Amino acid sequence: MQKSNSSLRMLLQKESFWAVIFILPAFLGTLIFIIFPILISFGLSFAEWNLINKPQLAGFDNYIKLFSDPVFYQVLWNTFYYALITTFFSIILPLMLAVALNSKLKGSGFFKTAYFIPFVTPMIVIGIVWAWIFDPNYGILNWLLGVGDNIKWLYDKNFAMPALIIVSVWKNIGYNMVIFLAGLQAIPESLNEASEIDGANGIKRFFLVTLPLLSPTIFFVSIITTISSFQVFDLIYLMTQGGPENSTTVMVYWLFKEAFEYFNIGKASAIAYILFAIVLGLTYIQWVTRKKWVFNE
Repeated sequence: MQKSNSSLRMLLQKESFWAVIFILPAFLGTLIFIIFPILISFGLSFAEWNLINKPQLAGFDNYIKLFSDPVFYQVLWNTFYYALITTFFSIILPLMLAVALNSKLKGSGFFKTAYFIPFVTPMIVIGIVWAWIFDPNYGILNWLLGVGDNIKWLYDKNFAMPALIIVSVWKNIGYNMVIFLAGLQAIPESLNEASEIDGANGIKRFFLVTLPLLSPTIFFVSIITTISSFQVFDLIYLMTQGGPENSTTVMVYWLFKEAFEYFNIGKASAIAYILFAIVLGLTYIQWVTRKKWVFNE
């Protein structure tokens, strides 16, 4: 019996050793490339540093300067405007498409592929193609609308942000659609059949059966879409560079400019943590309010 316990102890020690060996690379990678940079950037948000001289402690000066800067509020408004509208349409449109494709629509396989292709297309390609589409002189969109060069799109501060939202929703519509399709296919068909027997038509079945059972999927999509929308950078960098007149400058792009064009590392770090606080707050609100509308929570 003692020999058996000793063998078991040795086996557990051996398994623990190999478990640590396999976990160690991921742990070190997380520590070096995620945890340490987070801690260092938090410290730098209270300092002034231009990447050349030694960092100088500045206290809350970076945050005070940000909150007293009119550009900050314009950028904050741009970020919320982009994120909230993008999130709304990136939930509604994919949901409608998923419901249509889930109803055994003819050629649904083709449509699934067609809508998903933009999501896997490199952003540099999307930026170039859509910049041509929006061009007021030779772009196809103005030609289709029959407005000539009256709408400047990316060159007009009133149209630049809506144009970016269109591109963002178009790119991500396929990914969210696939998630909704998975959620729809997980709903037991027997529930729809029972509601149909009870006399519910297609619209009633959707609102009384499908939508409540799909609410956990909607909640998941809303979380990931909101977070990704607040982190948008590449689309802005490729298509507008924050213009015209800062009308498309969002938090992450402003952070990039402060850090790598103006070398205000402390200010850029402060922007990062303000953005982190905003995203964390919105995610927390979504998490807390989920109990009021998410099924089976």
